[in-house]
Parts: sequence; structure tokens; C-alpha cells
Amino acid sequence: MKALFLLFSGVIIGIWTAWPGIIIPNNWKCFKEIMNKSAKEQISFKAALAVSPKYVLKGKRNNKVSKIRILSDACFR
Repeated sequence: MKALFLLFSGVIIGIWTAWPGIIIPNNWKCFKEIMNKSAKEQISFKAALAVSPKYVLKGKRNNKVSKIRILSDACFR
């Protein structure tokens, strides 16, 4: 039980450290807005600026984890 609590609290603190704006409701609106626009093949300027040149040069765009990371960096930082 103690190990589960430590694991859970470590994950929460780690996510909050990486993206401190994750607890702000307006940032979740940004997240949902960019998700909806990307479904329509439109890209947000804010999301475009969050993309690192390394990601663009690699050319790998099939990794869902990296897409979520870029979107989260755009809205939650």
C-alpha cells in the first residue's frame, strides 16, 4: 500500500513538474481546441511553434506519445 501511494504521488508530482499548467482549466480548453483543429487538418500557430526542429527533421510523425508531448508542451507550459 505504501509503495502504491509513493508510485502514484511520484507520477502526479512528475507530471506537474513537467507541465505546471496542467491544473488550470483554460489550458485544458487550449488542449481540446488544438485537438479539434488537428482533426480538421488545421494547425494552431501555438502548436506549430511548440514543435522542435529535431522533431521536424526526423520526419517521424507516427508516434502518438510524441504528438501528445508536443501538444501538452504547447498548452500546459
